[in-house]
Amino acid sequence: MPPVSFQIRQCQRQGCGLRYPLIEGQPFSERCPRCRGETRLVLTRSLAKEPLPDDLDTPQRPSRKLSVSLEALLDNIRSAWNVGAMFRSADGAGFTRLHLCGISPTPEIPAVGKTALGAEQSLPWGWAADGVALAQTLLEQGCRLWALEQDPRSVSIYDSKPDLPGGRLVLVVGNEVCGVDPGILELCQRIVHIPMHGAKRSLNAAVAFGIAAFAMGA
Repeated sequence: MPPVSFQIRQCQRQGCGLRYPLIEGQPFSERCPRCRGETRLVLTRSLAKEPLPDDLDTPQRPSRKLSVSLEALLDNIRSAWNVGAMFRSADGAGFTRLHLCGISPTPEIPAVGKTALGAEQSLPWGWAADGVALAQTLLEQGCRLWALEQDPRSVSIYDSKPDLPGGRLVLVVGNEVCGVDPGILELCQRIVHIPMHGAKRSLNAAVAFGIAAFAMGA
């Protein structure tokens, strides 16, 4: 059973004063996780209740009608935490399905559920060994494929919003280091990127997916 409340505690040791949340099942205790000193209870609060799959209106969300049916293909994502975060972002943005490919961890792995926080139960998903073969199948089914990738051919995802409506659109996200498989990239009708304004030219895969998902689902 998931925790229903949490405590805020503060260390009493002079020079420390660490303030932190204490949640049942988490690794911290009533001893300060920084200096192991005594702590005091500051307050107790109830956790916001996440809706269970049985509480949802339909197996596919959201209740609002989007002008396009959004799906995502996650090809060879190496981090279970990234996959879990992508489940949660996709669910919140109104995606209808995730296609996990290659080494992408599936929800049977506990770390996925730790970051998905139940989204892996409400959002349909499937797994395929070969992302290129799956991409080809999706094209044959009439899907459009857009790759999220920094590429000389890419355009801003914000400039692409007028072309979103119509049919199934699959957002493709690739490996955190290698990016989208070149075989899949060749099959994509469009390559999009998130404009960057600093020294770094890319974002964490899960962060980038979340931004793109809400840009497409808004």
